[in-house]
Amino acid sequence: MANTYSKVGEMTTNDGVPLKVSLRRSQRKLKIWAFLLVAPLLIFILVSFIIPVVNMSLRGVENPQVQTIMPNVTEALARWDGVELPDEATYAALVTDLTMGRKNKNIGKVASRLNYERSGMRRVISGSARKAVKLTQGPYKEQMIKINKSWGDVAVWALIKRESGQFTYSYLIAAVDYKTNDQGEIVAKPENKQIYKALFGRTLMMSFTITAICILLAYPIAYLLATLPLAKSNLLMILVLLPFWTSLLVRTTTWIVLLQTQGVLNDVLVWMNIIDEAGRLQMIFNKTGTIVAMTHILLPFMVLPLYSVMKTIPPTYMRAALSLGANPVTAFIRVYIPMTVTGIGAGSLLVFILSIGYYITPALVGGQSGLLISNMIAYHMQNSLNWGLAGALGFILLVIVMVFYAIFNKVIGIDKMKMG
Repeated sequence: MANTYSKVGEMTTNDGVPLKVSLRRSQRKLKIWAFLLVAPLLIFILVSFIIPVVNMSLRGVENPQVQTIMPNVTEALARWDGVELPDEATYAALVTDLTMGRKNKNIGKVASRLNYERSGMRRVISGSARKAVKLTQGPYKEQMIKINKSWGDVAVWALIKRESGQFTYSYLIAAVDYKTNDQGEIVAKPENKQIYKALFGRTLMMSFTITAICILLAYPIAYLLATLPLAKSNLLMILVLLPFWTSLLVRTTTWIVLLQTQGVLNDVLVWMNIIDEAGRLQMIFNKTGTIVAMTHILLPFMVLPLYSVMKTIPPTYMRAALSLGANPVTAFIRVYIPMTVTGIGAGSLLVFILSIGYYITPALVGGQSGLLISNMIAYHMQNSLNWGLAGALGFILLVIVMVFYAIFNKVIGIDKMKMG
């Protein structure tokens, strides 16, 4: 396209459009086309990842059951001072809501929700709903207390009022082993009921351990792949990628066969007289089994980023260090390893994030001592059906991952990583 000049000396195109405007239009069109090309991927990520994560996180604070199913009680308790038992009008509202909830067959949701906060509330709500339908006239206060003495307990009404809001913090504090007592104070649960903080700590400890072991094992493998001739390195690369072609379930159950008390590894140790029959090692259904199996599964995610970085390091750097007087060990530590930090960082981030959210392998080989917080999230999703607590646990786990990601970005820099 030929350029001309306007009367004021501004460069224009043949059709008289200023060149700056024409360039902006061209850039805008390129950006639109680029966005349209990546739009399917963005939509896929939005539908399959972002929306489920946000939805699950919101379940950790959403609390619609009491407010939706017992609206009359919610409205009446909004005026209650919380000191003495509610008035007759509140008990009348309770009878109305219990009757309607039983008729609509949804009062069980309220019973389950309140039972999460106070043991026995399922029986109180469900039993009272069955008998409340027979009450036709007041006074309702005395009759409801007669049906169940819990309706004469101020703490029960305080619980209903506290959980009658649209949102709640109960799931979040429960996810860190705290609860709200009858006085409305947030206190720690008894030590024999504290499980989640220990699980979070175990998850972090095991994730760091697996990441460290993967670094130690993957570094020499990646170095060998990067320095061998192409034909041999390609053959070894196939061996590294081979686990990806095998079912995760098969790989995990194979470790059960290898590590169990009567398994292959113990048989070999007994045959070599390293241990005797009575001293067979328990290496499965505990932390050891989880660490071994997960390290094997996640090792390729450390090898590949390291290999991609090592392959780009010119061998002349090491030769130059040696020619300047450094011995091979010093040259490797002070010249080669610093140039592979980006690969170590990329692999560590991949392995750590994958291991902190793993639940299939720990569920199969972890036993009681090898379970992670992800297994508890799966339990509440599938068995206890306490999706609110599962959402709170998942949200806290997400926050922990984001915190470590921010620290990683600050120390190493996410823009310096190389994934291959």
